[in-house]
Amino acid sequence: MEVRDLHPWPSTPEEAEAIQDRLRPMLELDVPGPASPRTVAGLDVSYAGDGGGTGARLAAAVVVLDAATLRVVEESVAVGTAAFPYVPGLFAFRELPTLLDALRALETTPDLLVCDGFGVAHPRRFGLACHLGVLTGLPAIGVGKTAFVGTYDAPGRRRGDASPLVDGGEEVGRVLRTRDDVKPVFVSVGHRTDLDSACRDVLAVTPEYRLPETTRRADRLSRDALGG
Repeated sequence: MEVRDLHPWPSTPEEAEAIQDRLRPMLELDVPGPASPRTVAGLDVSYAGDGGGTGARLAAAVVVLDAATLRVVEESVAVGTAAFPYVPGLFAFRELPTLLDALRALETTPDLLVCDGFGVAHPRRFGLACHLGVLTGLPAIGVGKTAFVGTYDAPGRRRGDASPLVDGGEEVGRVLRTRDDVKPVFVSVGHRTDLDSACRDVLAVTPEYRLPETTRRADRLSRDALGG
């Protein structure tokens, strides 16, 4: 699939923040997401060892599922190294080059990207799902295991219950219960979708476990690529 080359790779946090500032106006937010996505891609990255520092070995995986059956349509994995130091708010720059390699190798262009991470629920309102959405032009959402920014009230106990994730007086995401009486996940918009669509799509690919099947299968593929 095609991925746009919109910026040189940064070497400093200041350069990375400038890229986020330049790309942020390209986001299409609060627009309806795909009404009936046929294919949904999960993206995840695993690190060898403790994953610390620039140059750490990592594997990026993309698993494309049929949205109706959740059967695997296509898989792609790329192995590389962390391309940027660990800096809070700039974590995407560690993983993007290898993730983009995995995406470019796909023959399928998915209707929706589901990232293990965040979209606008981010200090600079430009998390990994935003960055991938702009570079691919595809609808993208982030599903985090924990909150990165913001405060929230616990949602109800039942699957589908949700509450706003608020940062600086702005709703930047939604805290979504995907299983009864199980810890929620944190859903945020990345590009070309809205929160209602994002939560609907997350529930559709989360029939049994807490995390979406997109994330679970991409996580396993990336771990396998590193030998475990």
